[in-house]
Amino acid sequence: MPKLKKSDFLKETVQHIDIKKHNVVPLVDAMREMAFSARDLARAADIYQMMLEDKNSSVILCLAGSLFSAGLKKVVYDMVKNNMVDAIVSTGAIIVDQDFFEGLGFKHYKGTPYGIDDNDLRDLHIDRIYDTFIDEDELRICDDTTRKIADSLEPRPYSSREFIEEMGRYLSKHGKNKESVVLACYEKRVPIFVPAFSDCSAGFGMVEHQWKNPGRHMSMDSAKDFLELTKIKIEAGETGIYMIGGGVPKNFTQDTVVAADILGEEAPMHKYAVQVTVADSRDGALSGSTLKEASSWGKVETTFEQMVYAEATIAMPIISGYGYHKGAWKNRKARCFSDFLNKQLVKA
Repeated sequence: MPKLKKSDFLKETVQHIDIKKHNVVPLVDAMREMAFSARDLARAADIYQMMLEDKNSSVILCLAGSLFSAGLKKVVYDMVKNNMVDAIVSTGAIIVDQDFFEGLGFKHYKGTPYGIDDNDLRDLHIDRIYDTFIDEDELRICDDTTRKIADSLEPRPYSSREFIEEMGRYLSKHGKNKESVVLACYEKRVPIFVPAFSDCSAGFGMVEHQWKNPGRHMSMDSAKDFLELTKIKIEAGETGIYMIGGGVPKNFTQDTVVAADILGEEAPMHKYAVQVTVADSRDGALSGSTLKEASSWGKVETTFEQMVYAEATIAMPIISGYGYHKGAWKNRKARCFSDFLNKQLVKA
């Protein structure tokens, strides 16, 4: 049997879907007259459209799961470029291992969970995300790049938002793929928060940074993350949250209402809320907890909320595509919350 090579597996790249090319408005309009998940998805699209039409409301996008590696990166990129989102809260893997990784010029590849030996993949330095492959050697370059960025910074605590802004600055100078969410957010002044930032490629880079610079190094301040997003909630007032998956990004964003109350500031519950998830509520985990349940905590209003039990690569292009082709974003102004937070830092 011939010896296996990387090129035997890393052949076809994952292509990112372009919502601009597919007008899903007639499809959603038809699904609205159906039942079950089709009607739920149509109502979610309607609620997202309400967020875009409401000139007093800011939109916070929450991302969890292996989304960009699966072909959803351009959906979020187009949302950022067209003022369809004002802040992002995400897992680290999506922002660093998947988006920043591709911004450096690397790719995700079509794979398969069937008929392969994962031990062979490990020997070839290929990592598998269900039916997607990624080159581990290229991922190590991504790790090392975050280490270089950390090395270049003043040794002090940073919020993830501040560090990701530096990643955007790096891509603006050295990036090879300009269709990057990190870069687009840097240019459009849309803040990205990753509350569990060390749980991704950036974590490896920061471990090396701190290992080599004992006593004088930059660090991540998760409380600063929480404070900054809470400041956005207070500044924004009315908000809509559009959640893909659950986990830390979901809870982190919902909790800003409670945090503002503890600070003695006025901040209404999130007026609009949509969640796309495959988790259910029976195990008591946050990812599957309903938005109605969140109302008992004082986080989400129940008038305009919708759970959609569907897989993200199917539901997100339809919901976001509906918002794009309806065109309400054309009348939205950029909130530039990154600049707002930077001004807050200067005042402090």
